[in-house]
Amino acid sequence: MVFLVLASSLQAQINHPNKTRLNEGWEFLRGDLGNVWEAVRPAAIGSPETVPLWDKVTLPHSFNATDAVDPDVNYYQGPGWYRTYLDIENPYNNGRTLLHFEGAGQKTKVFVYNQEVGSHVGGYDEWQVDITDAIDKFKASDAAKRFKGKVPIVIRADNTRDTEMIPSDLSDFNLYGGIYRYLNLVYTPSASLSMLQVDAVVDAKGKKGEVSVVGKFEGDKNEITSIEVKLISPNNKVIYKQTVDASSLTGDQLITFALKKPELWSPNTPSLYSCEIEIKTKDTSLTYQDQFGFRHFEFVKHGPFKLNGERLLLRGTHRHEDHAGVAAAMTEEMIIEEMELMKAMGVNFIRLGHYQQSRIVLEQCDRLGILVWEEIPWCRGGLGGEIYQQQGIDMLTNMITQHRNHPSVILWGLGNENDWPNDFPEFDKQKIRQYMTTLHNLAHQLDDSRLTAIRRCDFCSDIIDVYSPSIWAGWYRGIYTDYKRVSHSEVQKHNHFLHVEWGGDNHAHRHAEDPYINLDKIDSGGDQADERAGDASLYGGTARASRDGDWSETYICDLIDWHLKEQEDMPWLTGAAYWPFKDFSTPVRPENPVPYMNQKGVVERDLTPKEAYYVFQSYWTDKPMARIYGHSWSKRWGAEDEAKLVRVYSNCDEAELFLNGESLGKKKRNSNDFPAAGLRWETNFKPGDNTLRVVATKGKEQVEDTVQFYYETRPFGKEANIVTRIIESNDQYAWIEAELQDENGVQCLMSENYIYFDSVGDGHLVKNMGTSTASSKVQAQNGKAKIKLIKNGATNIVSIASDGLQTQFVEVK
Repeated sequence: MVFLVLASSLQAQINHPNKTRLNEGWEFLRGDLGNVWEAVRPAAIGSPETVPLWDKVTLPHSFNATDAVDPDVNYYQGPGWYRTYLDIENPYNNGRTLLHFEGAGQKTKVFVYNQEVGSHVGGYDEWQVDITDAIDKFKASDAAKRFKGKVPIVIRADNTRDTEMIPSDLSDFNLYGGIYRYLNLVYTPSASLSMLQVDAVVDAKGKKGEVSVVGKFEGDKNEITSIEVKLISPNNKVIYKQTVDASSLTGDQLITFALKKPELWSPNTPSLYSCEIEIKTKDTSLTYQDQFGFRHFEFVKHGPFKLNGERLLLRGTHRHEDHAGVAAAMTEEMIIEEMELMKAMGVNFIRLGHYQQSRIVLEQCDRLGILVWEEIPWCRGGLGGEIYQQQGIDMLTNMITQHRNHPSVILWGLGNENDWPNDFPEFDKQKIRQYMTTLHNLAHQLDDSRLTAIRRCDFCSDIIDVYSPSIWAGWYRGIYTDYKRVSHSEVQKHNHFLHVEWGGDNHAHRHAEDPYINLDKIDSGGDQADERAGDASLYGGTARASRDGDWSETYICDLIDWHLKEQEDMPWLTGAAYWPFKDFSTPVRPENPVPYMNQKGVVERDLTPKEAYYVFQSYWTDKPMARIYGHSWSKRWGAEDEAKLVRVYSNCDEAELFLNGESLGKKKRNSNDFPAAGLRWETNFKPGDNTLRVVATKGKEQVEDTVQFYYETRPFGKEANIVTRIIESNDQYAWIEAELQDENGVQCLMSENYIYFDSVGDGHLVKNMGTSTASSKVQAQNGKAKIKLIKNGATNIVSIASDGLQTQFVEVK
């Protein structure tokens, strides 16, 4: 089979100087049309028809914004149509007009009026369509008069299931539909830059750097009068300037420049240089700009990772493009907030799972100092035919050519869990190996300055440069104390080992006095802690925490605490990446506490931190912090004279804990003293209200934290009633809480029953957000759940139900 890398597919990331984001003025129709004429007909003929009905939307937009986590439906997979009417006047003589897509899912067609002008397969790479000729044709037609100078643009996005398309629908994430990244209107002159590639290399000691700048041009190159290249230092000084004679160019190489002792890019000092290329013609002058950085990295054989000649432990996480209320359609502001929250947790490495992500994400990784493993979405399902495999070639080509300027990128991921059959009757390991080899060779052909990587496909581990086996100690297999032994065993098998994906699900606001109930039957996994077929299921198989555990934040904090403790004492470890940073939607987990959510994140889907976030901070950050475990643990329980454990997660040297104003003594931090690095106290709580306060010291700095809770000493039995209350209310909204009580009126503090919310009236519930407090169906957190009602100035009735109990109704005025 012959694969082609087509020149037209090499859509390099270009920061177009003259572009406008097309965010406003869109209408959307979920479903299909008979043809594109149905989208433009009402305006074209002045028809008063309003059927089918179109909704006004803004971009970015996904038509799975809420249904992906609706507990009562399968998320929509099919076509959706977008239309708008634009004022388009290209200011350049003989210039070109482009629509530049930063990402749309999963198959897209573009029309000007009723003429198809372009299409694209793949939901994650950038691409563009030249609409110049179609605009001219439309403006010259009689139909243009009806549109009063505006140009109708129609786009069909389609995420219909298709096994011959990457990624597989078996993947543990939604294949969203829509124009869910920014769409830009671009004007270019008759001669313009179509690709800017900046390669910066430096030796391990940082003494010698070299920059190579390659540019490709489109249009009439004879119109270019001059090309000026500038290199600008991180402190904004011009360090190199050269004017290139366009007529003398025989290839794409513009300049090479040697630089002594460049400022090095690293997580602590992410120094960024700039390359500016000014192109002049008789009529125009345009400046193209991109950033780059100098860094040297090495994966030592059977050993650690080095950056700029020194060992760096990769402290990582993962990211899916997914957010409460918008699905994949995250705005730039949302992305920046998420990436800064990661950096504040101490992250210096991220694996972008499992597809090429927005240019904004990569820009933030460059700015913040976060090293990157970015991969194509060849994920599960086996190996399809020629069309399928060509798409993988195109995706890899586009990802590398579009993102190779980013100094944060060190690894090109070629696949994930490719040992997972199901999509096709044939599952041929040798054919998968051959295709993986093709991808590996192509990646090095396109960019030999980075390495290739995959996760969990042992029979391909010898093909790529860096390998991550499946190690889920304490969740899908074995116990978490297996972690170091299993990792050490794996590092001996692979020249370059990196552990990505570890952790476990945790239902926000669920806590446990004893998180190890029902886990006594789990055996050590020995030298194995891999996820195997069926382990992710809630049924059958061997004993494991993922099936038998309580999914509490308490257990996961212990699991994370142990892993981080061990990682500090594994000198041969390159690093590890927790899976994932944020809870995300998935079609294959309908029975989770929040249905259709993978809840392994350390923050919820709306970026609300869980307790685990602060465990990471206590190991990975330098700014003094202290967090008493259990800020959302409003009611603890036990006997009146029972000693209870209090955990404090802190990076400070020493901490003193106070209970109800009385000191319980000081503790020294020692990361080898599990749990909580020795910052833990056993004490008796008084029945009723209690207050805990910690004062932690690091050098001359002090930080404090306080929690309040109620201590319940009465025993509780089986759920008998639902007690409802309005816990907060104003003119705009009300919070409704449901509490499951036993027949004696005691809160069932270990109840995990589902609670169902619904409403009638002019208001509406904030639901289908995929969070623990914005879901119409959710498992109880220690016998409680809550939801928000938007009132809309009227009376509303909220119903609260739980299986086997009498439904309750709350009137909200």
